[in-house]
Amino acid sequence: MQVKKESKIYDAIVVGSGAAGGMAAHTLANAGLNVLVLEAGPKLDLYSDFKTHTWPYEMTYRGRISPKDADNYKYGFADGYTSHIYARLDENPYSTPEGRPFDWVRARAVGGRTLVWGRVALRLGDLDFKAKSHDGFGEDWPISYADIAPYYDRVDRLIGISGTREGLPQLPDGIFQKPVPMLCGEMILKQGVEKTGRRLIPTRCGVTMERLPHNKYRAPCHWCGTCGRGCDVGSMFNSPAALIEPAKGTGKLTVRSDAVVREVLVDTKTGKVRGVAFVDRTTKKDYEAYGKVVVLAASTLESTRIMLNSTSRLYPQGLANSSGVVGHYLHDHTWGVSFTGLVKQLKGREIRNEDGRPAGTYIPRFRNLDKASRRQKYIRGFGYQCASGAAIFPSHAKDTGGFGSEFKREVRARHPAFVRMPGFGEVLSHYENHARINPNLKDAWGIPALHIDIAYGDNEAELTKDVINCAQEMFEAARIEMFLMNEVMYPPGHSIHEVGTARMGDDPRTSALNKWCQAHDIKNLFVMDGSCFVSSGCQNPTLTILALALRSSEYLVNQYKRKEL
Repeated sequence: MQVKKESKIYDAIVVGSGAAGGMAAHTLANAGLNVLVLEAGPKLDLYSDFKTHTWPYEMTYRGRISPKDADNYKYGFADGYTSHIYARLDENPYSTPEGRPFDWVRARAVGGRTLVWGRVALRLGDLDFKAKSHDGFGEDWPISYADIAPYYDRVDRLIGISGTREGLPQLPDGIFQKPVPMLCGEMILKQGVEKTGRRLIPTRCGVTMERLPHNKYRAPCHWCGTCGRGCDVGSMFNSPAALIEPAKGTGKLTVRSDAVVREVLVDTKTGKVRGVAFVDRTTKKDYEAYGKVVVLAASTLESTRIMLNSTSRLYPQGLANSSGVVGHYLHDHTWGVSFTGLVKQLKGREIRNEDGRPAGTYIPRFRNLDKASRRQKYIRGFGYQCASGAAIFPSHAKDTGGFGSEFKREVRARHPAFVRMPGFGEVLSHYENHARINPNLKDAWGIPALHIDIAYGDNEAELTKDVINCAQEMFEAARIEMFLMNEVMYPPGHSIHEVGTARMGDDPRTSALNKWCQAHDIKNLFVMDGSCFVSSGCQNPTLTILALALRSSEYLVNQYKRKEL
């Protein structure tokens, strides 16, 4: 195998360009380090390669994926607007045990999943960071909310988060731009939610409601409502517009796209990492790039795959894995259980463009906060992400009875009157839920793929029963008719919130990383994506990943300049 070796030695190589990789690149480059970012997918022009405002009738399959290609995106999410962003399964396979599915949703492009993320930006609190101290299960994080709060604040200012200050200890407040206003259906739902002693608030979302004076690449949201296709004006936070392009202005950042990382290279004399081996996505030629520090930020399972594939005489179990925990403690959030209600007083009103907004509303966790809210059958908690109003398609039509003109009138009358409310619950972190290398399965570049083995347990089942009961209770209190109810969870992975496979901790025997996302075994290796999580709470992880990456990157800079790496 002929390998082309780069002559330059970078101060740092960052693998991945999403939330964690973008933040690491931004922080390191602005501190004066020469940084190389390696991204497995292509570089997209955010202003021409997105199909943000393309109408379905302008698309070959009305915005859907070609039937011939549907199996390559059977995990969901990708459509005719975004299939060039998401990973194809024929090129990026993985395996699971029979009867234990896992939906691994990946993006392959500069910016990663931030190009199409759900925009929900919630903080974790000490109820999450110190969950073991609260209920006795698992491990506490080696950091507290006080340790990360200043970095949450800086991320809020840097990328722009909309929301409202609510004073809820289970959902710490941030530094917010103006919130997304509630719609009529949400206001009616809010009245019922409050009757049950709970709260419904505007969703905290990573979309600029106001201009950011420090970033020329991003404009305020213009309320087109097609965020899931990618934002072509940069209002929705994505790594290229918010982090990578500004960092290029330092002259210290190089981004190499189409670079599929095979393994991290090790100096056999010192045991430190010395660079990265990768394959060009289009030519399939092999390359090596060299750096004094390596940051893995390729997403939870991709970083794990790289670590487990980086075996050597010094590290026979994979990189930074003397503890044996790399790949283990995989967890995410339950999702799929959802509720659609019909608000009778809104039936028949004028249909407006109510989906032209970037976010809806949120019901924060209210279970297992204290003795009064403690449940006997499960620990931890859940929240609901809510929305209402008319969207581009009347998806309820298939569940509406009738025929002909009467059927059409009923579909139109109901269209503006729905409230939707899916629940997201915490999944416990178990050693048995894991990913390992499948030596018999390789991707399109000859790199061994993952075998992912995870299943939800009794705690998730009991928690989900309560998600259903509480939703019915809140709809009833709001006098909202239950129109549809899905009581079946999606398979693990479908929430796209997978974390935990290289967790941090103070004890090198039970964790892979220290509290700075630095490998216990190799001091010039950092892992800054969701794999560092100890537990996940029930809040979306992106904001925490950004804050941790900022904190860890500044620690890296300090250690590097002191020549301690």
